Parts: sequence; structure tokens; C-alpha cells
Amino acid sequence: MNAVVTGIGLVSPLGRGAHEVFAALTAGASGLAVPPGGHPAAGWLTAAGIAPDVPATEVLPATETRCVDRFVLLALAAAADALADAKLVVGTDADPERVAVVLATGGGGLETFEEHARRRQERGRPAVSPYLLPGMLSNMAAARIAIAHGIRGYSSAVITACAAGAQAVAEGLRLIRGGEADVVVCGGSESPLHPTIAAAFDNSRALASGWDDPAQASRPFDRRRNGFVLGEGAGVLVLERADHARARGATGWADLTGWGASTDAHHATMPRPDGAGAAAAMRTALRSAGLSPADVGYVNAHGTGTRLGDTAEAAALTAVFGPDGPPVSSTKGATGHLLGAAGAVEAAFCALAVAHGVLPATLNLDDPDPAHGLRHVRGAAAHRPVGAALSNSFAFGGHNLSLVFGPPSIPAPPLGAATP
Repeated sequence: MNAVVTGIGLVSPLGRGAHEVFAALTAGASGLAVPPGGHPAAGWLTAAGIAPDVPATEVLPATETRCVDRFVLLALAAAADALADAKLVVGTDADPERVAVVLATGGGGLETFEEHARRRQERGRPAVSPYLLPGMLSNMAAARIAIAHGIRGYSSAVITACAAGAQAVAEGLRLIRGGEADVVVCGGSESPLHPTIAAAFDNSRALASGWDDPAQASRPFDRRRNGFVLGEGAGVLVLERADHARARGATGWADLTGWGASTDAHHATMPRPDGAGAAAAMRTALRSAGLSPADVGYVNAHGTGTRLGDTAEAAALTAVFGPDGPPVSSTKGATGHLLGAAGAVEAAFCALAVAHGVLPATLNLDDPDPAHGLRHVRGAAAHRPVGAALSNSFAFGGHNLSLVFGPPSIPAPPLGAATP
């Protein structure tokens, strides 16, 4: 059984909304900039993917806006947009006890925790808000979405670092295939643009450096790549059983047809050099979808722009697809790396690529690393029927997740159509 993607919500460095963000992505826009004065990461990051502001009062009652971390606000906005895109009201269009929510994050409310730790050091116990825990715990994005929309079915938070967003989407397919839900609101959210996280990544020499223009700093698979650019945002998909979606007259962007997971069991932060774990996840995803490698028309690579990561993923792609594999791109060239939200945002990009037959290009791929041997989409987006698209997400700890999307069981709205 497949799951139909009936709604997409995106709050990303390229803007907000599925139509706006995908149009910017496929036009070759960059969402990377120097954090401006007054931003928490100003002076700590030379390039960042900064998402649009989401005022707390837009997504929460005024009485509940105290001490809520930005990752929760981004998640609430993306979920509201996804449900509006799906034209689905829980309790009217779906049984609340048959709707689930799975929302991922890599770090949760670390900025809020850091701020209150600072207050405690400066002013002692009274300075710590009693609202700290419900404002920053990693499960609070899922919990707040359930509260906001009256979702009373299964709910969970996934925290497998940079694979978390993709794993949350995979969990949605599992719930639908297992008969546990008719609708799943799933995805990921992250807001890591603050000094401590920036310093940790910078001190580990994981971040891109030496680029005067921040828009050029994220360079997946390029010979001159030297690290990733930290970004923030949220991506939420509404997955539905096809017969449930048809019964209410819904339309779909794409079908989620398979998923695969594996663990490297190799190193806490470095991937297996041969990409064997990543390859295993891709093969499992294809079996789950009932497809062969030849059926795949596009791969949205994890492609962070690190030396080791890109090379290991290229080895995995060659192992699965051979030397003449499908077109590959990494959208992190435009958005930066959104950590726990990355897999969900990129899952949305895959669904939209299937829906519109447009493959986004890898930004800044001026000189592809010849050691990789991949068929890159670069320079400009490619317009062609996709058939099936595969999205990869890999993480610290050796977590590997792959998702497969195919044409929708029910028709998709045209690109540029107004979203209510």
C-alpha cells in the first residue's frame, strides 16, 4: 500500500509555501546569507540558511506564547500550511483518532535551553522560566501540532540527527501500511542558528569557510567543497490512504511508495567510506517500493558538501545504480543543511519534482569532483518525466534513510495554482 502526499508545508531559507519554495529552488535561487546584525548567529556564522519569521501569535494562542522555541513555531507553521494545502480539517474531513503526527528534530529547543542556562548563571534559580520544558522539549513540535489541530491518534518525535526528518516521513508510511492511521502529519523542524551550535560545528571544521559570497559557500559534489552551511526550517507532509483521499475529493502531489533504513555501525560522526550502509538503505527502499534501480528517474542526494560525506554517498549511488545511474542533485546548495528538518524538506522537493516533472539543479556545482562519476543536474533545472524519485538522508551515528516517491494515485494541482 502506498501513501498519497495530499499536502505540503514548507518554511525554508527559500521562503514559505510549497509553490513559492519549489519555484525559487527550480529557478536557481539561493537562500543563503550572512546573518544580519541582531540575529543570534551574527558574528558566529559567515553563511546561513535563514527561514522567514513565524510570529508566535500566528500559530499559538496569545496565552501560550511564552518561552516557545523557534523550532516549534516553524513546525506549527509548516503543519498548518500542509493541512491547508491538503484541504483537510481534522474532525471534519478525518476522524481525529485515525490521524497521527510524527515530527522530527535533531536538537530540539537548544537555543531556548541555552538562553535559560545563561539566565540561571547570571541571576540564579528565579530567572529560569517554569515554561522552559514545555517550550523546548524535542517532542513539543509533535505535541503542539496535535493540540492545534485536535489530532488524537498516534504521535511521536524522531531524533535521529540529520536522518530524522526522512525517518518521520517513513514512519508515516509505516502507520498507513499497518492500518494504524488514515492520515499522518509528518516531517521535521530545526532551528540551530545560535552561537553554541555554530561554534561546535565550526570547531569541528565541518562548516564551509573562506567564501566571500555566502550564496557560493554550499557546494555539494563540487571539487572545491569544504563543508556545509547551517540552515533552519521545517517541512511537513500530509500522507493519506488513497481511498481516504479519494473519498473526500482530495488531490495528490505524489505517492510515497517505499522506504529503507540501515545503520553504518562504523563511527559516531564519519560515514563508511565505501557507502555500504547508504547503499543498503537505498536497496531496501527500492524493494519496499517494488522497483528496480532502472525505474528511478531522479535522486535527491543527501549531499552536504563535505569531503567525506559526498564521496561516500557517490560510492553508494554507484554501487546501487551502476556507472550510468539516474540524474542526481543536492538541494542543500540552495538551502544549506537543515539537520533534522533536511530529510523532510527534501522529501517534499522529491514529491514536487515528481508532480511537475522538474529536477532541481545543484547550486554551485561548477566543477564536479571527477572521482564521483555521477550524472549531475547542474546549471539549470531539468524538465523531464521523473517516474520514481529517491531521497537520501544520512546522519551522525550512522543512520541512513531513503524514501521513494512515485506518480500520484490522484492528480496533483498545477505549479503556480493558488493555495487556499
